[in-house]
Amino acid sequence: MTRTTTSAVGAGSGAAASRTQQAGRGGALVVGSDVPAVASGGRPAAGADERLAAGADGRPEISAVRWVDGFRIVRGRPLPLGATATATGINFAVASATATRMILVLLDPERGSVLGEIPFPDDYRVGDVFAMTVLGLDPDLVHYALRVDGPAHAPGARFDPDALLLDPHARLLAGGERWGERPRYRGKVLGAAGSDFDWGEDRRPRLPAADLVIYELHVRGFTRDDSAGVDAPGTYAGLREKIPYLRELGVNCVELLPVFEFDETENTHRDPTTGAPLLNSWGYSPIGFFSPKTGYAADPAEDGAARELKELVKALHAAGLEVILDVVFNHTGEGDHRGPTLSFRGIDNATYYLLTPEGYYQNYSGTGNTLNCNHPVVRSFIADCLRYWAVEYHIDGFRFDLASILSRGTDGSPMENPPLLEELAHDPVLADCRLIAEAWDAAGLYQVGSFPAYGRWMEWNGRYRDTLRRFLVGRPDSAGELAARLVGSPDLYAGRGTGASVNFVTCHDGFTLADWVSYDHKHNEANGEDGRDGGEDDASWNHGHEGPTDDPEIRALRGRQTRNALLLLLMSNGVPMLLAGDEFGRTQQGNNNAYGQDNEITWVDWAAAAGHTDLIRFVRRCIDFRLAHPVLRRAAHPQGQTPPGWQYPEVSWHGARPWEPDWSPGSSLVAMMLHEKADDGRTDTVFVAANAHAEQRIVTPPAAPAGTGWHLFADTGRAQAAAEAGEEPAWAGPELTLTARSAVVLVARPDGSEDT
Repeated sequence: MTRTTTSAVGAGSGAAASRTQQAGRGGALVVGSDVPAVASGGRPAAGADERLAAGADGRPEISAVRWVDGFRIVRGRPLPLGATATATGINFAVASATATRMILVLLDPERGSVLGEIPFPDDYRVGDVFAMTVLGLDPDLVHYALRVDGPAHAPGARFDPDALLLDPHARLLAGGERWGERPRYRGKVLGAAGSDFDWGEDRRPRLPAADLVIYELHVRGFTRDDSAGVDAPGTYAGLREKIPYLRELGVNCVELLPVFEFDETENTHRDPTTGAPLLNSWGYSPIGFFSPKTGYAADPAEDGAARELKELVKALHAAGLEVILDVVFNHTGEGDHRGPTLSFRGIDNATYYLLTPEGYYQNYSGTGNTLNCNHPVVRSFIADCLRYWAVEYHIDGFRFDLASILSRGTDGSPMENPPLLEELAHDPVLADCRLIAEAWDAAGLYQVGSFPAYGRWMEWNGRYRDTLRRFLVGRPDSAGELAARLVGSPDLYAGRGTGASVNFVTCHDGFTLADWVSYDHKHNEANGEDGRDGGEDDASWNHGHEGPTDDPEIRALRGRQTRNALLLLLMSNGVPMLLAGDEFGRTQQGNNNAYGQDNEITWVDWAAAAGHTDLIRFVRRCIDFRLAHPVLRRAAHPQGQTPPGWQYPEVSWHGARPWEPDWSPGSSLVAMMLHEKADDGRTDTVFVAANAHAEQRIVTPPAAPAGTGWHLFADTGRAQAAAEAGEEPAWAGPELTLTARSAVVLVARPDGSEDT
């Protein structure tokens, strides 16, 4: 969820009501600015020639060449939409069902000044697509924008013929290369130089869902701090330098917060201490859906952002890591009626946005507007966009922000059979891509476990997060539900398998793990919203002191709780997701909505990693253990049955004594044994026990399967909290002492008495 603000406009909306963009130096024009149209001398020359021109696909065709404002144009191809370099020039194709006039504005790449304005001739229109090819244009020597006009009183229309607009299908955007500076966006044509990237032998890892260990990170924040020790901090290239760390940790999939072009300067809030403007650092406010964020490029010149992102993906694949993009199709950076007119609003407002009968923006996203996702035109746009990233950038999957909005119909109500979700699930180009839904929205639609999956969609399991947190801090009525979460939430995903559940304890929204054990309340004053923003209940506990402390008992208890959360997460069936830096105690100083903090609050402090090598080692060993034991990575939910020839059920539940679980409202003990027997007769058995009580508990595990004995993998109550996978020391038994608020994992290993 993108919880950015409680104001009507929203920090994620662009909050640009007060922004008045002006022409840049040297006559540069700013997309969205209110400036007079430049006069065009572009009447078609009388007796236009018949010339041999090339279509958008490069094939020759006969078309009449016309001269407009000194440029030669011919009839264009309506597909693909956007600007496409051809053998003879550049083909431009823009769709609008309501526009009556479309003008192509050619801009100088250096200054942004107008080189010429070319109206799309009416007879070049194909259906609702304005299409023409401008002959002889060099993609490296021209940028472009659009002017669009239409009936002023059409329902929902917000045409502004004086505004320069971005092409929604622009593959690259210029003007936002300098992070933190107000962008002057212009469309940039992806020429031959942008499409000849050498992918070599790049192959998607295509890991089974059950084998995934996802690591969520912010491209800039991950290496922006000096402590990262990289040559290009805060960039795609800087992240590439950290791949050895990711491999050593053991994760095999990175989920990147938004990398679509966005305007980080749109935030209208200010630092309450210094008065300095805050940024929208997270990027959940897209401007260019096909364009990578240029401010993340170490070398933003030409196609630097595209090239560096591809180099990052290629390097991650070579290291065995998948790449998932966090994508935002629920709203845009244009905000509500007070926001800037940048693209969709000025091209076809009523098609792209959900509107009230009075023409105002529906706000199911909490950020000012809501995309009309199940309109056929918007569905096509979203599918085109995802295919482009999958094909052009070799992306392995997508996590959809506030995905429940994608299930709303054109009237805003939830649909039983949303065509967009079905289309994406069955799209042949996306067949190898993961589709992960944040299955709720900002208007109260909560679909965790009921999101329309079509056999394909995975979900961020918000109930996993909430249940695990509630249990570990000792809230009542949590033990029984935790049992379901540990085995992949069969109550939510019956028939869909454990891979449908992306389990997590923390993510970019809310507290980091270190803050979850250190704060009872959010501390968001730095966001400039008087503490009103962010969630109200993170099910957190400060363990006796709010914030940092030197008290050794509190620090020890916080350390146990941190390890408890990580251990249970990585021992659960389903797909685990870690938040970057949780493995070494990253803090946001109690800020649970740090979208506007481009500073030490959100930058990963790698010095902390040097001070928490024990916790990093613990996480690495838990990941190794998980990958070593198929019983923790089951694709199907265990049913509690005992198959023929097995000594134990697939899963069994226990308490202080074997086979006697306590599901009472006040229970603070959950113990499970996962067991399976392979076709070759080998068994894989793991016993997990978690004590959320303030006192120690004595637990007697069931006997290990015949021919094996229990060995101790992890005990969060001990200084050496986890062993190396395969080197677990024997456990004498028969009783297991669980320290107050601790968790223990035993594994059955052959004892040499018989062949197993």
